[in-house]
Amino acid sequence: MKKTLYLMRHGQTLFNQRKKVQGWCDSPLTELGVKQAETAGKYFKERNIIFDDAYSSTSERASDTLELVTDIPYTRLKGLKEWNFGTFEGESEDLNPPLPYNEFFVKYGGEDQKELQERVAAACQKIMEEDNKVVLAVSHGAACRNFMRYWEHTSTIVQQNKIGNCCILKFEYENKEFKLVEIINHDFSDLITDFTIVS
Repeated sequence: MKKTLYLMRHGQTLFNQRKKVQGWCDSPLTELGVKQAETAGKYFKERNIIFDDAYSSTSERASDTLELVTDIPYTRLKGLKEWNFGTFEGESEDLNPPLPYNEFFVKYGGEDQKELQERVAAACQKIMEEDNKVVLAVSHGAACRNFMRYWEHTSTIVQQNKIGNCCILKFEYENKEFKLVEIINHDFSDLITDFTIVS
């Protein structure tokens, strides 16, 4: 039976705004981040998309986003957490090495890229093996990107740009395989007053 996973990035946070490395460390949603999450919630409501279940990373920025998108009960999973960047956590993003990061953060107490991919993939697989058909999971930018990479061999959609805050990735799940079928990157221009969107 074909199932659907909506894998979504959290709304803009203080550290996103200030361009700080944010993996396992956390910071609150900004006012814009709250509005982004509310807009994502409207996207689902306007299309009458009803979730059988919902999941969130254990990071507060992800669970706060989910609670703004839907009011159904949800489960927090460590497997949906962002990449662990070790001692780079909370530092300026300009200290990041060039892509791809691969094993770079391991020597600083962080996580290998392959470990991240396998962790997120295992969490999403476990979610979709539950007795539900349509699922929302709120995670993080690098976690979402690496889940896409893990399943790129089954998908024809390629996203080269950054996954923006509250970007929604729609996956079909069947026969224990995920297939990316749609990328919903909202245009938040109508939300901007004094804000700047930071991915």
